[in-house]
Parts: sequence; structure tokens; C-alpha cells
Amino acid sequence: MEQDIERILFSAEEIAARIRQIAQEINKDYAGRAPLLISVLRGSFVFMADLVRQITLPCTVDFMAVSSYGNKTSSSGAVQITKDLSEDIVGKDLIVVEDILDSGNTLHYLMKTLSARNPASIQLCTLLDKPDRRKVPVQVNYRGFEIPDEFVVGYGLDYAERYRNLPYIGILKPSVYSN
Repeated sequence: MEQDIERILFSAEEIAARIRQIAQEINKDYAGRAPLLISVLRGSFVFMADLVRQITLPCTVDFMAVSSYGNKTSSSGAVQITKDLSEDIVGKDLIVVEDILDSGNTLHYLMKTLSARNPASIQLCTLLDKPDRRKVPVQVNYRGFEIPDEFVVGYGLDYAERYRNLPYIGILKPSVYSN
């Protein structure tokens, strides 16, 4: 796997430090409340696990899966929920935890869908933000890193279900996915 990485964007240490900072912001912003963190599977599971361990507030977690990529490197634009939440979110403070925000199509759809279920509040936390790819505006409340328009893998992010277990975030060599 390592031979497929062009270069490392963020080391495991850089990621851990930024997650601690995000958790501190959440701890301050949600003081006295118990947010429900919703991991958007599969890419955000590593980020979510590390983030939750840094949050000192009472919180709960749930999981959703949405798809718009398949085995491609860019979104098809057609979003579908493949796994819905396990619990009702009416009146709850939600933090949607995502691995990467690029076109905005998926997260725009997801935030609109969740908002229609009447939570008390809803905010978005994304580890990576790729603004150069944005097609639909999406409000980000907690952002890990802004990245260039490169195809990244590692730390939960994949290409064709591979590379999720890399401890860092790296740029995938174009030769790997342009075949």
C-alpha cells in the first residue's frame, strides 16, 4: 500500500493534534448538553472513534451510510442512504461527523434529510475539506484540514475499499486509479 502513496499530507501526529483541538471546541460549544454524534460510514469511522475519545461531555453515537461514489474517484451526484440511523433524533443536538467534504452533494442531501427530522440543532464536523471541488454550499462548523484537489486515502479514507488502515492521510498516485 505504501508504494501507492505519492506523498503524505498529514501524519498520524498532526491528525491527533487537530482532533484534540476540534474536541476542545465541541466540549466548549456543547457544555451542559449531550450531543449525538453521527458517523457517516464508512470513511469517518476512524475519525469518529478518535474524536469521541477526546470529547469529555456525555454523548451518544449513531451511524449512517450514504453512497455517491461506488468505486470511482468522484461523486456521481446521486445520493442514497444505505444504512439509516438506529434511533429517533427529534429534539436532539446532532453533530454529523464526516471524513471529507468535496462536491458537497452528499452532505447537502444528508444535512437536509436530517434537518427534516426535527433535531434541536445540527452541525457538521469534517476532517477534510476540499473547497475547490464544491458544487453545493455546505456550512461546516468544525473543520480538521483544508486540502487541495487531490485524491487522498488513509485514516479511514479509501479507494475501492483499500488504504483505510493507513495511519496517515496521503495522496494516492494517479497511476493507481487511472487504469
